[in-house]
Amino acid sequence: MARIAVIGAGMGAMAAAARLAVAGHRVVVYERTETYGGAVRRFERDGFAFDTGPGLLTLPAVYRDLFLKTGKEPLEDCVELVQVDPAARHVFADGTEVVLPNASRAGVVAALDEALGAGAGERWGDFLVRARETWDRTRRPLLEEPLWPNWQVLLDREPYPGVPYKRRLRTRRAIKLFEIGRWELRDPRLAQLLDGYALAYGVDPGIVPASAAVLPYMEHAFGTWYVRGGIRELARAVYERCLKRRVEFVFGAEVTRILEKDGRAAGVELADGTVGEADFVVGAGPWRLGGLVPGRELYGAQDVPPDPEDQYPGRVVVCLALRGAREPGAVHRTVVHSADGDGDLDLFRHGVLPDLPTAVVDRPDDPALRPGGEHESVVLTATVPSATEYDWAAPGAADAFADRLVAAAERAVPGLRERVLWREVRTPVDTERETGATGGAVPPPALAAPEGVLHPANTTALPGLFTAGGWSHPGGGLPHAGMSGALAAGLIVEGPEFRGSQ
Repeated sequence: MARIAVIGAGMGAMAAAARLAVAGHRVVVYERTETYGGAVRRFERDGFAFDTGPGLLTLPAVYRDLFLKTGKEPLEDCVELVQVDPAARHVFADGTEVVLPNASRAGVVAALDEALGAGAGERWGDFLVRARETWDRTRRPLLEEPLWPNWQVLLDREPYPGVPYKRRLRTRRAIKLFEIGRWELRDPRLAQLLDGYALAYGVDPGIVPASAAVLPYMEHAFGTWYVRGGIRELARAVYERCLKRRVEFVFGAEVTRILEKDGRAAGVELADGTVGEADFVVGAGPWRLGGLVPGRELYGAQDVPPDPEDQYPGRVVVCLALRGAREPGAVHRTVVHSADGDGDLDLFRHGVLPDLPTAVVDRPDDPALRPGGEHESVVLTATVPSATEYDWAAPGAADAFADRLVAAAERAVPGLRERVLWREVRTPVDTERETGATGGAVPPPALAAPEGVLHPANTTALPGLFTAGGWSHPGGGLPHAGMSGALAAGLIVEGPEFRGSQ
């Protein structure tokens, strides 16, 4: 039985801790804040409750596998999973609306044809077929296996099978996501629909590779799910699974140094001087870990692509406590697309706050989130520059942007402003405080291709030190965090030859 110290109680770290405990190891989790879950948080006030992190779950199989491998209780015995149908309603600047069913290609094709005109659905459906091919080509090396030592091969070619497009006497194929929208989908609303998936994950649709087609494909193929009581309930269930496996949690414990002995990780030292000896250490945030190991470079140029946290955007979340009941038939999620698509992209290219943000409006029909039937709990989310690019702490900055976000959301929920009892505005400053991510940035998922995104490997140059979480391979998002925990645990239990689940 090995002693294992885990730094942080985020979803990836807890997924690793539970798996390691089941393998017979003694696991202690050191969390600098007073709660678990990382970015998967909840804000509560006056009987209202709000998810301030992810609002929905894709790829629930990741957490089903975690619960299957760590105990006799399946995931569905610990939380109530609800498939969200329709998956989303989309509102465009020209007034067009489309409601897309969950996990139904035929239904999506029909809905797009009816809303956007004949042929629109077929083009989107054909795109999803190509996206599936991209998924099949990249799924295993990007999600299910540790990052290969020759990770550069993942950046050698674009895995998306673009349709030949003749332009200026040359035949070209899409190698970037925005080219798919312009050349293959050929409708500005379909292009905006596609761009919205990249935007939601915090990547620039103007430069992100065409392989980002896997992002809408995941929603289409595996469905969109809600956890009754809020996604925070999933974090609670993972935390309780850890406790049942006898993982020990120490909250309010900031790790200031990773101990090293005989050339390998040997434990952690806390801010109060307490030492926790260990045979292995699992940490989150590879660049932050570098500061905890004085005099040692954890990653070299040949080990991992450069990928600093502060190059990515953050999110603003506005929690709205509303008077009045949710109207019958209201959709759980609505995406209100910006009237100025370039405004959203400016936040990536210039760190400029968009005047007309794309707003995600979540309206869960969940009695657990409201004080009674005559009230409603609503969450608005927008991708914005991180706190390293924009001064979110400046007087009035957060409220001014929240006003814009509410105005955008009112296109989907008429009379919204008149119903607001109170609101809570959370910015990247809050994200940085809760997760430690530089500037409150949100990690994107790993993507193959020359313009792709790769994160540091789950192994490091210091033997015995491993990483898990959104800033490690395979990147950000609830499912990806769970996968990173599985990979880190597998590498510790089975050694460097571990190649993921078969």
